[in-house]
Amino acid sequence: MSRRMSGALLLLAFVVVATSKWRVVAELHHVVGGDRGWDPDSDLLSWSNHRVFKVGDQIWFTYSVAQGLIAEVESREEYEACDVRNPIRMYNEGLHTVPLEREGIRYFASTDPQNCKTGLKLHLHVLPNDHDNHDNAPPVTKTVEAVAPSTPSSAYSLSYHYCHGTILALVLMFFVTMLLA
Repeated sequence: MSRRMSGALLLLAFVVVATSKWRVVAELHHVVGGDRGWDPDSDLLSWSNHRVFKVGDQIWFTYSVAQGLIAEVESREEYEACDVRNPIRMYNEGLHTVPLEREGIRYFASTDPQNCKTGLKLHLHVLPNDHDNHDNAPPVTKTVEAVAPSTPSSAYSLSYHYCHGTILALVLMFFVTMLLA
């Protein structure tokens, strides 16, 4: 086999290996409550019932600090009773992104007792991400914003989870080109 042919086969093998590490990762960015955000007038129960939350997604809280902070609580009992005395986390910035990093149920409640009792609280069931299907395509990040509580629109942006494969392929192409020259 000629030197040129073996170099081309080597390049092809490395490109196949490098790009096989790409996976499809669909990450949704959910703006809690849609265009109203975290607000006493939002129907958060209806909003959350129309969405699927998966590991890798993010939820975005937008709210007025004057209406109370947001507490993440550990148990359903604390959530239902609006008991925010022992929160896991407090969100107090008016705009906060929360990554959904593991499966399970997460509970969020307003620290204002009246707002919480009238429905300003949210529970999410985070499902496993099905990105382990080994599709060979670059990942996609999807942002979901509600125009109205039940009508989401989407904007797509690309993010690369496995860019090292691309870098490796480019470096190898450079060296193979140098060998063939």
